[in-house]
Amino acid sequence: MLVLVAGCSGEGGSKTEATASSAPAPPMRLVAYTDCTELLSRLRKSAEKVVGPYGLPDGNQGRAALAGRGLPGAESARGDAAVPEAPGAAAKQAPEHSSTNVHEAGVDEPDLVKTDGRRIVTVARGRLRVVDAADRKVTGTLTLPEVNSQVGSENLLLAGDRAIVILPDHRLGMIQRDNVEVADPAPTGPRMRLLLVDLSGEPRVVSTLTADGEYLDARQTGPTARVVFRSTPRIDFTQARPDRSEVDALAENRQAVRRAPLEAWLPSYEVTTGTNRQRLRVPCERVSQPAGSTDTSIISVLTFDLGAGINDADPVSVVTKGRTVYGTGSSLYVSDTDYGTAPGGPGTAMKPVEPPVARTDIHRFDVSGTGPPRYAASGSVPGTLLNQYALSEYEGRLRVATTSDPGNGRSSSTVRVLAQNGARLDVVGSVGGLGKGERIYSVRFIGPTGYVVTFRQVDPLYTLDLRDPARPKVTGELKITGYSAYLHPAGDGRLLGVGQEASGEGRTLGLQVSLFDVTGQPKRLSRFHLPDTSTETEFDAHAFLYWPRTGLTVVPITTYQGGGSALALRVTGDRVTRLGTIEHPRSQIRRSLVIGDTLWTVSDTGLRANAVTDLDERAWIRF
Repeated sequence: MLVLVAGCSGEGGSKTEATASSAPAPPMRLVAYTDCTELLSRLRKSAEKVVGPYGLPDGNQGRAALAGRGLPGAESARGDAAVPEAPGAAAKQAPEHSSTNVHEAGVDEPDLVKTDGRRIVTVARGRLRVVDAADRKVTGTLTLPEVNSQVGSENLLLAGDRAIVILPDHRLGMIQRDNVEVADPAPTGPRMRLLLVDLSGEPRVVSTLTADGEYLDARQTGPTARVVFRSTPRIDFTQARPDRSEVDALAENRQAVRRAPLEAWLPSYEVTTGTNRQRLRVPCERVSQPAGSTDTSIISVLTFDLGAGINDADPVSVVTKGRTVYGTGSSLYVSDTDYGTAPGGPGTAMKPVEPPVARTDIHRFDVSGTGPPRYAASGSVPGTLLNQYALSEYEGRLRVATTSDPGNGRSSSTVRVLAQNGARLDVVGSVGGLGKGERIYSVRFIGPTGYVVTFRQVDPLYTLDLRDPARPKVTGELKITGYSAYLHPAGDGRLLGVGQEASGEGRTLGLQVSLFDVTGQPKRLSRFHLPDTSTETEFDAHAFLYWPRTGLTVVPITTYQGGGSALALRVTGDRVTRLGTIEHPRSQIRRSLVIGDTLWTVSDTGLRANAVTDLDERAWIRF
């Protein structure tokens, strides 16, 4: 059960520079419910405050399926079906190999390819394939369920001879009308499917979990995986149209909220193992809500031991929007940015606040054990969050980089240090005024040092000293054309930046890879520029490979005309030089990895093996 502790978030501690006007911190005390009647009453009141003539602002803008459905036999989320024990991984010594490029060492993130050094497991075009890295042959194939989803959205987590395949999906479903379940011909929004796959022989699905909601992200430490998804109330809303005014639609939608049963809100999922099928819902006592919040979305965290199975997901839920997930070995953070909107009267259910002020809310969960997460604390900071790399936990404190008022010419960015104080995450120090008139393009925290890149026409790279949490300070600034959208430590006080070169007016000119010396005042030692190209690394760090042993650096590239390949660079000393390019037939290369002395590149059409040293081709495995 989530801990109930009184508290209110706010900013405290010393500041080295005055920051832009901030949004007031919301009450961050999480209220846990042990009574389902009380929970339903609170959820209805929250939804009634924000519902409009077109539905709810958190994503339910029309019809949506009622996932819980009150089906006969629906149970609380405590399954007890037996799952076969996972066989141990083969004992053969694996060669040295790379892993998925992740934010925190030891905390794995889902991706479309995984390796344990002996085999490569990948998902592409509706199939899971297992490749023996030594023999360079496909040893197993599994056809995945058909899903209506974005191409390439499949992801994997791997532990021994078990893998979880994550399949985001959209589908048609059912709705609740006057407490009666009826078919809904309209699209009902996202659904998440998890497949537990046994890889000890020919790949086979052991169990399937299907949840009504949008998959957000997942993290894995050892065999323990935690999957985060977002669900919205599943209520049949009326929409304004020529024969129905917004005032009438709003009145009908408020009435629909008042009538909606608890099952319309409670996150639900179904687990199938063999012939055993269970429809489960998150119990009321596992749901909490920030006091004073009017959010209607629910974020749920499911916890699995991949060796034991996915029957008992140990769910924990919080009524909040939530978009960005960041995890360490002991903490899981879920954050979301409120862009300054508020409920209004008929026809103006999402009237903008004047002036709009963005705020990022952050919830921390303790995941130091193997069981369900335990709520620890919440806080709020002004501004918008770029991605998970703008968050970093160090020595028990959280560093957060945000941009306030982006896009209006008055923007600036701030790095704040938050410390846990009971159930609050309080700001104890901050440094602001970074990149005035610009927004953050990349952030990297490495130990007690932070690096922030902002951009509009030129690229200031800021270095921050965060050793004293109460008095963080800027220690260096380097202005160059273009920007770095991803920063990666390269050892010996060096930093690699991947992004775009740009003209003095800010027009992008093509891929730029820079090597920086950040031991003192930052300076650029070397750069590689490839005109008229871009790379997936700019928005997905999983697409980046850096192999410290040889300095090999690989990024997938796409020309402005549409062609694609992988660019291999060599980082040695103070130089970045081109090693060569690798191509796949009729396909864009997405990922690269190293096993022993072989570089593997991955696309939807196959795997190519090349020598790490000179890119001499060794094998092509067609899918």
